Amino acid sequence: MVIALITGASSGLGREYVRQLGRDPKVQEIWAVARRAGRLEQLQELVPCPVRPVPLDLTDPVCLDQLKALLEQTKPTIRHLVCAAGFGKIGDIAAMDLSDSLGMIDLNCRGAVAVTELCLPYLTRGSRVVEVCSTAAFQPLPGLGTYAATKAFLQSYAKTLHHELLPRGIHVTAVCPYWVKDTEFIPLAQGDGAGQFRHYPFASRSRSVVALSRAASALNLWVATPGIVCTVHRLGAKFIPHCLLVPLLGLLRRL
Repeated sequence: MVIALITGASSGLGREYVRQLGRDPKVQEIWAVARRAGRLEQLQELVPCPVRPVPLDLTDPVCLDQLKALLEQTKPTIRHLVCAAGFGKIGDIAAMDLSDSLGMIDLNCRGAVAVTELCLPYLTRGSRVVEVCSTAAFQPLPGLGTYAATKAFLQSYAKTLHHELLPRGIHVTAVCPYWVKDTEFIPLAQGDGAGQFRHYPFASRSRSVVALSRAASALNLWVATPGIVCTVHRLGAKFIPHCLLVPLLGLLRRL
């Protein structure tokens, strides 16, 4: 069986990956992974191919064992692996609840690594791996400090994996979008509003982010910036010293 395994599939970018990859004629089944089983069951309405809901909490070791057992039992060929599960919280680090900080590390880093490495034995030549990072990965980001650090980790991890799997003909791409306005990320990240960003100019839409990231994956780019703002940001972060860029971004956050 040839599958696409997508985490964070119940909403946002994960849901859009289900919609687009579910029309890949080479994909026989979508494995949709997220905590909210009810939402996963609704995904079948979006695509012609079968969708298997896999309700799991990727921060729970027991759930990861369940995913491992399911893979070993089914032994699928994974054509697409998309790690889109993640969350962020806006606010200064000193004001952040410890549970939120550790939760971001557990899901954005540990969860993504665990799912990726559980799936590695089932990837073959032509398989494509997408690790959903963020433009926040390119430098420290006031107001999203822990979140940006988790995405920097995931981007670095994806780059190494890209290099290591290249001889096997497997594509690995770190996708680093700017704000995406038609997802739950911004309202959930804002929380009670303390320390939030005032504006989200030129925010992207999930459909274009996923389409552009799929094109980048087909080209086997190790980092994809699916939009003008994140592309400019990536270039700026390469040439502007972080000691200047970080205060600048902190100022822009409050304008």
